[in-house]
Amino acid sequence: MAPETVDTSNAESLRLGIEGAKAVLASGGSIVFPTDTVYGIGCDAFSPKAVQNLLEIKGRGRHMPPPVLVGFMEDAKSLVAAVPEGVEVLMEHFWPGGLTIIFDVSPDVSWDLGDTQGSVALRMPDHPVALALLEETGPLAVSSANLTGELPALNITEAKAQFGEHVPLYFDGGDVGVRYRDAPGNPGSTIVSARGVDNGGPWRVIRHGVVSTDALESLVGGVWET
Repeated sequence: MAPETVDTSNAESLRLGIEGAKAVLASGGSIVFPTDTVYGIGCDAFSPKAVQNLLEIKGRGRHMPPPVLVGFMEDAKSLVAAVPEGVEVLMEHFWPGGLTIIFDVSPDVSWDLGDTQGSVALRMPDHPVALALLEETGPLAVSSANLTGELPALNITEAKAQFGEHVPLYFDGGDVGVRYRDAPGNPGSTIVSARGVDNGGPWRVIRHGVVSTDALESLVGGVWET
């Protein structure tokens, strides 16, 4: 069966598409949708079967667990063990936006994203379609919409070329990442680990992306490892 494409420029089409996405996600399937940086492939974060399916579609193993996207700050805080003061400053400044933060996961959260070593990488994307989806679905496990080793998709044509019928539902949001095209790093989000920061440990930049290290350091003190 050919995958369905949602025209997100039409409000009614988007509404119906979100309802369709909820059904796909409930069945353990994956969807592709735009974010502010690149297109993402997402599934129900609380379904181990769905997460495994997403990893298989991308050609990844459990050693590369997907981040989790949230639509509300409260959702993020409910998933982590603690939010140190400096981390909250970054969240308030860069969310929604191109910053992914790695936390210690809350002991109350029951899921299986892969070999996370007790961590979770969270981001709130700055794209109206992504936020509209997340507001209806809750947190989603999301990875960039590309096969492992290939370039991330910046439009729906590129995403379909990589995933084809392995994904039943695509949200077409046009070209993405336009605002970040002059960024010096990876076209994806910048990834920062905040694990141990509350105990005096260093901030660690895991991936240089669309948010510069200078911008991060200007907001919070401490030691930065890049």
